[in-house]
Amino acid sequence: MSEKTMTGKTLFVSGGTRGIGKAIVYAFAKKGCDVAFTYASSADTANEIIADVESQFGIKAKAYKLNILEPLTYKDVYKEFDEDFDRLDFFISNAIISGRAVVGGFAPFMRLKPKGLCNIYTATVEAFVVGAQEAAKRMEKVGGGSIISMSSTGNLVYTPNYAGHGTNKAAVETMVKYAAAELGEKNIRVNAVSGGPIDTDALKAFPNYEEVKAEVVKRSPLNRMGDATDLTGACLFLCSNEASWLTGQAIVIDGGTSFQ
Repeated sequence: MSEKTMTGKTLFVSGGTRGIGKAIVYAFAKKGCDVAFTYASSADTANEIIADVESQFGIKAKAYKLNILEPLTYKDVYKEFDEDFDRLDFFISNAIISGRAVVGGFAPFMRLKPKGLCNIYTATVEAFVVGAQEAAKRMEKVGGGSIISMSSTGNLVYTPNYAGHGTNKAAVETMVKYAAAELGEKNIRVNAVSGGPIDTDALKAFPNYEEVKAEVVKRSPLNRMGDATDLTGACLFLCSNEASWLTGQAIVIDGGTSFQ
């Protein structure tokens, strides 16, 4: 039985219905934390997760539809959040885009196009900024909190077709440092969790998924690919009192694959 060290706290995570985001929802709920999360399209999937975590862990959970290509709509989502929850302690910016929206952004360098690159920037950096701004306003009212941007090692290790994502991970990690420098006076800590390639639906959508997986297993001293749950421990740590003097950092969790 997990020790419920986060009872009475509330987490808001973007993109909570699949992969890393879903693993985060379950990890925090298991600790007794109330959870709010966003979804892109499937309300049914969101409702199934809500019913499951509420019955398993006895916490409160809510989900809200969000298009992260329109970051300003975060303000409307937070208004809905305010009707359901009376406090916010943790915000994790996790949602990403894929499919048609990244055409021209997920490609070799010579095929990159401004629109695809701009969409990745919007979903990665701008969405983090607006989501974190709104979170900080609410955290200030309860005496502080912890903000996390999920990132990846694509800004450290060459990954085919990943230039658009990799440069934006570098950008969001720099934005994290600026946010940490300016929000510290409000007792709000801001960090990034940078994952190596994680075996999720998002990665399975890559045309060269099998090749990527084989390369990760080969490169990792631990001889396996990362799982979504491999990143939840760092998120829990960064939102705990044990990390009370840790801010402005990117914690790399990649099975040792970024060692050159």
